[in-house]
Amino acid sequence: MNEARSIPTLDDVAKSAGVSTATVSRCLNFPDRVAKRTRDRVNGAIDKLGYVPNFGARAMAAKRTFTIGAIIPTMENAIFARGLQAFQEELHERGYTLLVSSSAYQPQIEQEQIRALVARGADGLLLIGYDRDPSVYAYLERQNIPVLVAWAFSKQDPQTAIGFDNCASMTRLAQKVLDLGHRRIGVISGMNKGNDRAQQRLQGIKDAIASNGLPAESLNIIETTYEIESGAVAFDQVMDVDAVPTAVMCGNDVLAVGALQRARERGLRVPDDVSITGFDDIELARIVTPTLTTVHVPHREMGRKAAVALVEMVENGGAGASLELQSSLRIRESLGPAK
Repeated sequence: MNEARSIPTLDDVAKSAGVSTATVSRCLNFPDRVAKRTRDRVNGAIDKLGYVPNFGARAMAAKRTFTIGAIIPTMENAIFARGLQAFQEELHERGYTLLVSSSAYQPQIEQEQIRALVARGADGLLLIGYDRDPSVYAYLERQNIPVLVAWAFSKQDPQTAIGFDNCASMTRLAQKVLDLGHRRIGVISGMNKGNDRAQQRLQGIKDAIASNGLPAESLNIIETTYEIESGAVAFDQVMDVDAVPTAVMCGNDVLAVGALQRARERGLRVPDDVSITGFDDIELARIVTPTLTTVHVPHREMGRKAAVALVEMVENGGAGASLELQSSLRIRESLGPAK
């Protein structure tokens, strides 16, 4: 019969390393404050003994859980993956753990997840976009939970954000489409309700249309959910009209890939018969045929800087400073001149 093995304690690590328990604690919580030689001895003792730090004790001592919550609208495609990966990497470097939830673009689900993450002791929250009931922000303020918005930026909104201007970004792409002679433009947009990124991208196209003296009615707009198949179905809808578009602008790359797929199935040549554009510049945009013209979003830079800003808000207090990042156009094979 095997004897039960005792669980190693902080005292055991201290004795094995020949240091005080206070030094072991500093190595675990603030390693940059301990000499490398001492850190190596302590880490060697931890590995040898198989010691696992008491998370609850660490949280009580620091009055933080060293966890950050992030609620993204979807995990079904790669829209948020690159930025969230950079966000997690930077948090890890700073000693924090990331908890991720998905709201499926449902405001009620997002509110439930916010309360659940707060109940589990999240030190701060990353949210996507600004558009939510003001009571949510009021609740987080009462709970003293720092919140940072990403994937959007507006000088008019007081909420701290690390992101980019969705409207201006799409306006630049729409102007490029117009410069190539396109006047009949179809739009496949994400669902606008509760999604300020979709709203702003659609507004960007409308702004470009208006600035070129074209009537808003010249746009054929279809709203749909963010899946490749949804983009394909919406492409049928946007093309099956009397004034067939010469260009179809999509609210993101996932929808655009669906549109490309359906165009091929209909025997249409892209961009000779119809041009198609996306938004985000996820990896898919560079490997489809033809390669996709899109708006490059600085996903990794945004994720990294969002992590830095949110940790500083958690550790130093205060609202933090917003930062606007710059998007850029990626002109590829799917966009050509109007015929």
